[in-house]
Amino acid sequence: MSWVVIISVLVMILLSLARVHVIIAIIIASLIAGWMSGLSVIESVELLVEGMGGQSKTALSYILLGAFAVAISYTGITNVLVNYLIRVLSGKRTMVILVIAIIASLSQNVIPVHIAFIPILIPPLLKLFDHMQIDRRAIATALTFGLKAPYIMIPAGYGLLFHETIFEGMKSNGATISMGQINASLLIPGLGMVIGLLIAVFITYRKPVQKSTRVDLEQEKRIVSFHRNHWLTVIAIIGALTMQLITDSLIIGALTGLILLFVFLVVPFKQGDKVITEGITMMGTIAFVMLTASGFGHVLKETGAVTALIQASSGFLDSNKAFIAFVLLSVGLVITIGIGSSFGTIPIIAALYVPISMAAGFSPLATAALIGTSGALGDAGSPASDSTLGPTSGLNADGKHHHIWDTCVPTFLHFNIPLFILGWLAALML
Repeated sequence: MSWVVIISVLVMILLSLARVHVIIAIIIASLIAGWMSGLSVIESVELLVEGMGGQSKTALSYILLGAFAVAISYTGITNVLVNYLIRVLSGKRTMVILVIAIIASLSQNVIPVHIAFIPILIPPLLKLFDHMQIDRRAIATALTFGLKAPYIMIPAGYGLLFHETIFEGMKSNGATISMGQINASLLIPGLGMVIGLLIAVFITYRKPVQKSTRVDLEQEKRIVSFHRNHWLTVIAIIGALTMQLITDSLIIGALTGLILLFVFLVVPFKQGDKVITEGITMMGTIAFVMLTASGFGHVLKETGAVTALIQASSGFLDSNKAFIAFVLLSVGLVITIGIGSSFGTIPIIAALYVPISMAAGFSPLATAALIGTSGALGDAGSPASDSTLGPTSGLNADGKHHHIWDTCVPTFLHFNIPLFILGWLAALML
Protein backbone atom coordinates (compact mmCIF):
# COMPACT_ATOMS: atom_id res chain seq x y z
CA MET A 1 0.00 0.00 0.00
CA SER A 2 2.86 2.41 0.74
CA TRP A 3 3.97 2.16 -2.91
CA VAL A 4 0.61 3.32 -4.29
CA VAL A 5 1.39 7.03 -4.02
CA ILE A 6 4.88 6.70 -5.47
CA ILE A 7 3.83 4.56 -8.45
CA SER A 8 0.71 6.57 -9.30
CA VAL A 9 2.57 9.88 -9.08
CA LEU A 10 5.39 8.51 -11.24
CA VAL A 11 2.81 7.42 -13.82
CA MET A 12 1.34 10.92 -13.86
CA ILE A 13 4.79 12.51 -14.25
CA LEU A 14 5.93 10.13 -17.00
CA LEU A 15 2.70 10.56 -18.97
CA SER A 16 2.98 14.34 -18.65
CA LEU A 17 6.59 14.27 -19.81
CA ALA A 18 5.42 12.20 -22.79
CA ARG A 19 3.14 15.15 -23.63
CA VAL A 20 -0.08 13.41 -22.60
CA HIS A 21 -2.48 16.14 -21.45
CA VAL A 22 -2.17 16.63 -17.71
CA ILE A 23 -5.89 16.00 -17.07
CA ILE A 24 -5.70 12.61 -18.80
CA ALA A 25 -2.45 11.84 -16.96
CA ILE A 26 -4.06 12.59 -13.58
CA ILE A 27 -7.15 10.48 -14.37
CA ILE A 28 -5.00 7.50 -15.39
CA ALA A 29 -2.85 7.91 -12.26
CA SER A 30 -6.04 7.97 -10.15
CA LEU A 31 -7.30 4.76 -11.76
CA ILE A 32 -3.95 3.06 -11.13
CA ALA A 33 -3.98 4.20 -7.49
CA GLY A 34 -7.48 2.81 -7.08
CA TRP A 35 -6.61 -0.47 -8.80
CA MET A 36 -3.52 -0.97 -6.63
CA SER A 37 -5.70 -0.34 -3.57
CA GLY A 38 -8.17 -3.03 -4.59
CA LEU A 39 -10.86 -0.83 -6.12
CA SER A 40 -12.62 -1.49 -9.41
CA VAL A 41 -12.45 1.02 -12.25
CA ILE A 42 -15.99 2.20 -11.50
CA GLU A 43 -15.23 2.64 -7.79
CA SER A 44 -12.04 4.55 -8.60
CA VAL A 45 -13.89 6.90 -10.96
CA GLU A 46 -16.64 7.48 -8.39
CA LEU A 47 -14.03 8.31 -5.74
CA LEU A 48 -12.26 10.64 -8.19
CA VAL A 49 -15.46 12.49 -9.04
CA GLU A 50 -16.46 12.65 -5.37
CA GLY A 51 -13.18 14.36 -4.52
CA MET A 52 -13.36 16.91 -7.35
CA GLY A 53 -15.65 19.07 -5.24
CA GLY A 54 -12.70 19.86 -2.98
CA GLN A 55 -11.40 22.41 -5.48
CA SER A 56 -14.73 23.60 -6.92
CA LYS A 57 -14.40 26.97 -5.17
CA THR A 58 -10.92 27.47 -6.59
CA ALA A 59 -12.02 26.37 -10.06
CA LEU A 60 -14.90 28.86 -10.13
CA SER A 61 -12.56 31.56 -8.84
CA TYR A 62 -10.16 30.99 -11.72
CA ILE A 63 -12.96 31.05 -14.31
CA LEU A 64 -14.22 34.40 -13.00
CA LEU A 65 -10.67 35.75 -12.75
CA GLY A 66 -10.15 34.78 -16.38
CA ALA A 67 -13.31 36.63 -17.39
CA PHE A 68 -12.20 39.66 -15.34
CA ALA A 69 -8.80 39.58 -17.06
CA VAL A 70 -10.43 39.45 -20.50
CA ALA A 71 -12.73 42.35 -19.58
CA ILE A 72 -9.75 44.41 -18.42
CA SER A 73 -7.92 43.70 -21.66
CA TYR A 74 -10.93 45.10 -23.57
CA THR A 75 -10.38 48.47 -21.89
CA GLY A 76 -6.87 48.78 -23.32
CA ILE A 77 -5.30 49.61 -19.96
CA THR A 78 -2.79 46.80 -20.33
CA ASN A 79 -1.51 48.47 -23.51
CA VAL A 80 -0.54 51.49 -21.42
CA LEU A 81 1.47 49.36 -19.00
CA VAL A 82 3.01 47.21 -21.73
CA ASN A 83 4.09 50.22 -23.80
CA TYR A 84 5.65 51.79 -20.72
CA LEU A 85 7.57 48.59 -19.92
CA ILE A 86 8.73 48.34 -23.54
CA ARG A 87 10.09 51.90 -23.50
CA VAL A 88 11.77 51.55 -20.11
CA LEU A 89 13.03 47.97 -20.18
CA SER A 90 13.74 47.38 -23.86
CA GLY A 91 17.24 45.90 -24.12
CA LYS A 92 17.46 45.09 -20.40
CA ARG A 93 16.82 41.35 -20.49
CA THR A 94 17.83 40.53 -16.93
CA MET A 95 15.90 43.48 -15.56
CA VAL A 96 12.73 42.33 -17.35
CA ILE A 97 12.91 38.89 -15.73
CA LEU A 98 13.60 40.29 -12.26
CA VAL A 99 10.77 42.83 -12.57
CA ILE A 100 8.39 39.99 -13.46
CA ALA A 101 9.58 38.09 -10.36
CA ILE A 102 8.98 41.17 -8.17
CA ILE A 103 5.48 41.76 -9.58
CA ALA A 104 4.63 38.09 -9.02
CA SER A 105 5.92 38.31 -5.43
CA LEU A 106 3.62 41.26 -4.72
CA SER A 107 0.67 39.08 -5.75
CA GLN A 108 1.16 36.86 -2.70
CA ASN A 109 1.64 39.27 0.16
CA VAL A 110 1.12 42.97 -0.66
CA ILE A 111 -1.76 42.61 -3.14
CA PRO A 112 -2.92 39.00 -2.61
CA VAL A 113 -4.47 38.24 -6.01
CA HIS A 114 -2.33 35.11 -6.58
CA ILE A 115 -2.31 34.15 -10.29
CA ALA A 116 -5.04 36.61 -11.30
CA PHE A 117 -2.51 39.12 -12.65
CA ILE A 118 -0.86 36.66 -15.06
CA PRO A 119 -3.52 36.49 -17.81
CA ILE A 120 -3.81 40.27 -17.61
CA LEU A 121 -0.12 41.20 -17.75
CA ILE A 122 1.83 38.43 -19.47
CA PRO A 123 0.10 37.85 -22.87
CA PRO A 124 0.60 41.49 -23.99
CA LEU A 125 4.30 41.21 -23.05
CA LEU A 126 4.99 38.15 -25.20
CA LYS A 127 6.04 40.36 -28.13
CA LEU A 128 8.56 42.07 -25.87
CA PHE A 129 9.97 38.73 -24.71
CA ASP A 130 10.35 37.54 -28.31
CA HIS A 131 11.87 40.84 -29.48
CA MET A 132 14.46 40.72 -26.67
CA GLN A 133 15.02 37.00 -27.30
CA ILE A 134 14.23 36.16 -23.68
CA ASP A 135 13.90 32.46 -22.92
CA ARG A 136 10.31 31.98 -21.79
CA ARG A 137 11.49 29.32 -19.36
CA ALA A 138 13.22 32.15 -17.48
CA ILE A 139 9.92 34.05 -17.27
CA ALA A 140 8.13 30.88 -16.10
CA THR A 141 10.78 30.47 -13.39
CA ALA A 142 10.41 34.10 -12.32
CA LEU A 143 6.62 33.81 -12.14
CA THR A 144 6.71 30.58 -10.13
CA PHE A 145 9.27 32.10 -7.79
CA GLY A 146 6.92 34.99 -7.10
CA LEU A 147 3.95 32.67 -6.61
CA LYS A 148 5.77 30.45 -4.14
CA ALA A 149 8.78 32.00 -2.34
CA PRO A 150 6.85 34.83 -0.61
CA TYR A 151 4.29 32.55 1.04
CA ILE A 152 7.12 30.38 2.36
CA MET A 153 9.15 33.22 3.87
CA ILE A 154 6.79 36.14 4.52
CA PRO A 155 3.89 35.79 7.02
CA ALA A 156 1.49 38.11 5.20
CA GLY A 157 -1.29 37.50 2.70
CA TYR A 158 -1.08 33.93 1.46
CA GLY A 159 2.09 33.56 3.52
CA LEU A 160 0.13 34.16 6.72
CA LEU A 161 -2.39 31.52 5.66
CA PHE A 162 0.41 29.03 4.92
CA HIS A 163 2.13 29.65 8.26
CA GLU A 164 -1.18 29.44 10.16
CA THR A 165 -1.91 26.11 8.45
CA ILE A 166 1.42 24.76 9.72
CA PHE A 167 0.75 26.21 13.20
CA GLU A 168 -2.70 24.60 13.43
CA GLY A 169 -1.40 21.29 12.09
CA MET A 170 1.37 21.13 14.68
CA LYS A 171 -0.81 22.38 17.54
CA SER A 172 -3.58 19.86 16.86
CA ASN A 173 -1.02 17.06 16.95
CA GLY A 174 0.55 18.00 20.27
CA ALA A 175 3.49 20.22 19.28
CA THR A 176 4.09 23.52 21.08
CA ILE A 177 5.33 26.32 18.84
CA SER A 178 4.67 30.01 18.16
CA MET A 179 3.95 31.74 14.86
CA GLY A 180 7.24 33.61 15.22
CA GLN A 181 9.14 30.33 15.42
CA ILE A 182 7.40 29.01 12.32
CA ASN A 183 8.37 32.18 10.45
CA ALA A 184 12.00 31.76 11.52
CA SER A 185 12.09 28.06 10.64
CA LEU A 186 11.13 28.69 6.99
CA LEU A 187 13.66 31.42 6.22
CA ILE A 188 16.46 28.94 5.48
CA PRO A 189 14.36 26.73 3.12
CA GLY A 190 12.99 29.87 1.45
CA LEU A 191 16.54 30.98 0.70
CA GLY A 192 16.74 27.99 -1.60
CA MET A 193 14.08 29.59 -3.79
CA VAL A 194 16.17 32.76 -4.08
CA ILE A 195 19.23 30.71 -5.05
CA GLY A 196 17.19 28.84 -7.68
CA LEU A 197 15.93 32.08 -9.23
CA LEU A 198 19.42 33.56 -9.43
CA ILE A 199 20.77 30.40 -11.07
CA ALA A 200 17.96 30.47 -13.65
CA VAL A 201 18.38 34.16 -14.46
CA PHE A 202 22.17 34.48 -14.45
CA ILE A 203 23.29 31.00 -15.54
CA THR A 204 20.75 28.58 -17.04
CA TYR A 205 18.71 30.98 -19.18
CA ARG A 206 21.20 33.84 -19.47
CA LYS A 207 21.83 33.47 -23.21
CA PRO A 208 19.40 34.98 -25.74
CA VAL A 209 17.10 32.54 -27.49
CA GLN A 210 17.98 32.57 -31.16
CA LYS A 211 14.92 33.10 -33.35
CA SER A 212 14.67 33.24 -37.13
CA THR A 213 13.05 36.67 -36.99
CA ARG A 214 12.95 39.43 -34.43
CA VAL A 215 9.66 41.08 -33.59
CA ASP A 216 9.31 44.74 -34.58
CA LEU A 217 8.19 46.75 -31.56
CA GLU A 218 8.24 50.19 -33.12
CA GLN A 219 4.44 50.28 -33.22
CA GLU A 220 4.31 49.15 -29.61
CA LYS A 221 6.59 51.97 -28.44
CA ARG A 222 4.06 54.69 -29.22
CA ILE A 223 2.75 56.62 -26.22
CA VAL A 224 -0.80 55.59 -25.31
CA SER A 225 -2.77 58.19 -23.38
CA PHE A 226 -4.40 57.35 -20.07
CA HIS A 227 -8.07 58.30 -20.48
CA ARG A 228 -11.37 58.16 -18.59
CA ASN A 229 -12.08 54.46 -19.21
CA HIS A 230 -8.66 53.56 -17.86
CA TRP A 231 -9.38 55.43 -14.62
CA LEU A 232 -12.70 53.61 -14.31
CA THR A 233 -10.88 50.33 -14.91
CA VAL A 234 -8.48 51.15 -12.06
CA ILE A 235 -11.48 51.81 -9.81
CA ALA A 236 -12.96 48.43 -10.81
CA ILE A 237 -9.67 46.68 -10.03
CA ILE A 238 -9.45 48.41 -6.64
CA GLY A 239 -13.08 47.46 -5.97
CA ALA A 240 -12.39 43.83 -6.84
CA LEU A 241 -9.32 43.76 -4.57
CA THR A 242 -11.18 45.47 -1.73
CA MET A 243 -14.08 43.02 -1.85
CA GLN A 244 -11.65 40.10 -2.01
CA LEU A 245 -9.86 41.30 1.13
CA ILE A 246 -13.12 42.06 2.98
CA THR A 247 -14.85 38.79 2.13
CA ASP A 248 -11.71 36.63 1.76
CA SER A 249 -13.24 35.34 -1.47
CA LEU A 250 -11.68 35.45 -4.93
CA ILE A 251 -15.12 34.68 -6.38
CA ILE A 252 -16.77 37.76 -4.88
CA GLY A 253 -13.76 39.90 -5.73
CA ALA A 254 -13.68 38.88 -9.40
CA LEU A 255 -17.46 39.15 -9.70
CA THR A 256 -17.34 42.66 -8.20
CA GLY A 257 -14.72 43.75 -10.71
CA LEU A 258 -16.72 42.34 -13.63
CA ILE A 259 -19.94 44.02 -12.52
CA LEU A 260 -18.20 47.38 -12.07
CA LEU A 261 -16.69 47.25 -15.57
CA PHE A 262 -20.16 46.65 -17.03
CA VAL A 263 -21.85 49.23 -14.78
CA PHE A 264 -19.25 51.86 -15.73
CA LEU A 265 -19.88 50.93 -19.40
CA VAL A 266 -16.15 50.43 -19.85
CA VAL A 267 -17.03 47.06 -21.35
CA PRO A 268 -20.29 47.10 -23.36
CA PHE A 269 -22.98 44.87 -21.88
CA LYS A 270 -23.45 43.17 -25.27
CA GLN A 271 -19.87 41.87 -24.95
CA GLY A 272 -20.79 39.96 -21.78
CA ASP A 273 -21.15 36.54 -23.40
CA LYS A 274 -17.90 36.96 -25.30
CA VAL A 275 -15.99 38.04 -22.18
CA ILE A 276 -17.17 35.04 -20.14
CA THR A 277 -16.51 32.62 -23.01
CA GLU A 278 -12.97 33.92 -23.51
CA GLY A 279 -12.41 33.83 -19.75
CA ILE A 280 -13.41 30.18 -19.66
CA THR A 281 -11.13 29.49 -22.62
CA MET A 282 -8.23 31.20 -20.88
CA MET A 283 -8.58 29.70 -17.40
CA GLY A 284 -10.83 26.69 -18.00
CA THR A 285 -7.92 24.27 -18.34
CA ILE A 286 -6.47 25.39 -15.03
CA ALA A 287 -9.86 25.03 -13.36
CA PHE A 288 -10.38 21.48 -14.63
CA VAL A 289 -6.82 20.44 -13.79
CA MET A 290 -7.38 21.68 -10.23
CA LEU A 291 -10.67 19.76 -10.02
CA THR A 292 -9.08 16.57 -11.33
CA ALA A 293 -6.06 16.94 -9.05
CA SER A 294 -8.40 17.33 -6.09
CA GLY A 295 -10.07 14.08 -7.11
CA PHE A 296 -6.68 12.36 -7.38
CA GLY A 297 -5.76 13.56 -3.90
CA HIS A 298 -9.09 12.28 -2.61
CA VAL A 299 -8.42 8.83 -4.09
CA LEU A 300 -4.99 8.69 -2.44
CA LYS A 301 -6.37 9.79 0.94
CA GLU A 302 -9.52 7.66 1.01
CA THR A 303 -7.66 4.48 0.02
CA GLY A 304 -5.17 5.11 2.85
CA ALA A 305 -2.26 5.29 0.41
CA VAL A 306 -0.87 8.57 1.79
CA THR A 307 -1.14 7.42 5.40
CA ALA A 308 0.52 4.12 4.54
CA LEU A 309 3.40 5.90 2.80
CA ILE A 310 4.07 8.21 5.75
CA GLN A 311 3.70 5.43 8.31
CA ALA A 312 6.15 3.31 6.33
CA SER A 313 8.70 6.08 6.77
CA SER A 314 8.33 5.82 10.57
CA GLY A 315 10.24 2.56 10.37
CA PHE A 316 13.42 4.63 9.97
CA LEU A 317 13.25 6.04 13.50
CA ASP A 318 16.26 4.00 14.53
CA SER A 319 18.35 5.72 11.88
CA ASN A 320 20.12 9.06 12.29
CA LYS A 321 18.31 12.41 12.00
CA ALA A 322 19.87 13.24 8.65
CA PHE A 323 18.37 10.15 7.05
CA ILE A 324 14.97 10.63 8.73
CA ALA A 325 14.79 14.23 7.47
CA PHE A 326 15.73 13.05 3.97
CA VAL A 327 12.95 10.42 3.99
CA LEU A 328 10.29 12.83 5.29
CA LEU A 329 11.18 15.48 2.72
CA SER A 330 11.13 12.88 -0.05
CA VAL A 331 7.66 11.78 1.04
CA GLY A 332 6.48 15.39 1.04
CA LEU A 333 7.87 15.90 -2.47
CA VAL A 334 6.01 12.89 -3.85
CA ILE A 335 2.70 13.74 -2.16
CA THR A 336 2.69 17.41 -3.17
CA ILE A 337 3.57 16.68 -6.79
CA GLY A 338 0.57 14.35 -6.89
CA ILE A 339 -1.92 16.57 -5.08
CA GLY A 340 -0.55 19.81 -6.53
CA SER A 341 -1.32 21.94 -3.47
CA SER A 342 1.13 22.85 -0.72
CA PHE A 343 -1.72 24.23 1.40
CA GLY A 344 -3.74 21.03 0.96
CA THR A 345 -0.76 18.83 1.79
CA ILE A 346 0.09 20.40 5.18
CA PRO A 347 -2.86 18.99 7.19
CA ILE A 348 -2.21 15.53 5.76
CA ILE A 349 1.49 15.31 6.59
CA ALA A 350 1.37 17.24 9.89
CA ALA A 351 -0.72 14.52 11.53
CA LEU A 352 2.08 11.99 11.11
CA TYR A 353 5.17 14.19 10.80
CA VAL A 354 4.74 15.64 14.29
CA PRO A 355 4.82 12.32 16.22
CA ILE A 356 7.61 10.97 13.98
CA SER A 357 9.72 14.11 14.43
CA MET A 358 9.12 14.25 18.18
CA ALA A 359 10.07 10.58 18.57
CA ALA A 360 13.23 11.17 16.53
CA GLY A 361 14.23 14.11 18.75
CA PHE A 362 13.67 17.00 16.33
CA SER A 363 12.99 20.40 17.91
CA PRO A 364 9.66 22.21 17.23
CA LEU A 365 11.52 24.59 14.86
CA ALA A 366 13.08 21.68 12.97
CA THR A 367 9.67 19.97 12.79
CA ALA A 368 8.10 23.15 11.39
CA ALA A 369 10.90 23.37 8.81
CA LEU A 370 10.26 19.76 7.77
CA ILE A 371 6.49 20.24 7.50
CA GLY A 372 6.71 23.59 5.71
CA THR A 373 9.39 22.42 3.28
CA SER A 374 7.63 19.10 2.63
CA GLY A 375 4.41 20.95 1.88
CA ALA A 376 6.09 23.42 -0.45
CA LEU A 377 8.21 20.79 -2.23
CA GLY A 378 6.60 19.70 -5.45
CA ASP A 379 4.34 22.75 -5.69
CA ALA A 380 6.85 24.06 -8.22
CA GLY A 381 7.16 21.44 -10.91
CA SER A 382 3.83 19.72 -10.30
CA PRO A 383 1.73 19.52 -13.49
CA ALA A 384 -1.36 20.07 -11.31
CA SER A 385 -0.14 23.07 -9.29
CA ASP A 386 -1.46 26.57 -9.86
CA SER A 387 2.15 27.74 -9.37
CA THR A 388 2.91 26.15 -12.74
CA LEU A 389 -0.50 26.29 -14.40
CA GLY A 390 -0.71 30.05 -13.84
CA PRO A 391 2.57 30.89 -15.65
CA THR A 392 1.68 28.54 -18.50
CA SER A 393 -1.72 30.19 -18.96
CA GLY A 394 -0.01 33.51 -19.70
CA LEU A 395 3.07 32.33 -21.57
CA ASN A 396 1.13 29.98 -23.83
CA ALA A 397 -1.36 32.62 -24.94
CA ASP A 398 0.15 32.40 -28.43
CA GLY A 399 0.59 28.62 -28.35
CA LYS A 400 4.40 28.71 -28.15
CA HIS A 401 4.94 27.46 -24.58
CA HIS A 402 4.65 23.85 -23.39
CA HIS A 403 3.32 23.35 -19.85
CA ILE A 404 5.53 20.38 -18.89
CA TRP A 405 8.83 21.03 -20.65
CA ASP A 406 8.82 24.83 -20.53
CA THR A 407 7.29 25.41 -17.09
CA CYS A 408 7.20 22.29 -14.90
CA VAL A 409 10.64 20.86 -15.65
CA PRO A 410 12.52 24.20 -15.30
CA THR A 411 10.73 25.14 -12.07
CA PHE A 412 11.19 21.66 -10.60
CA LEU A 413 14.94 21.70 -11.23
CA HIS A 414 15.59 25.26 -10.10
CA PHE A 415 13.39 25.33 -7.00
CA ASN A 416 12.76 21.86 -5.61
CA ILE A 417 16.43 20.87 -5.53
CA PRO A 418 17.72 23.89 -3.52
CA LEU A 419 14.53 23.92 -1.42
CA PHE A 420 15.07 20.25 -0.56
CA ILE A 421 18.73 20.76 0.33
CA LEU A 422 18.21 23.86 2.49
CA GLY A 423 15.07 22.38 4.10
CA TRP A 424 17.14 19.32 5.02
CA LEU A 425 19.91 21.51 6.45
CA ALA A 426 17.36 23.59 8.41
CA ALA A 427 15.95 20.45 10.02
CA LEU A 428 19.43 19.48 11.22
CA MET A 429 20.51 22.98 12.32
CA LEU A 430 17.40 24.21 14.17
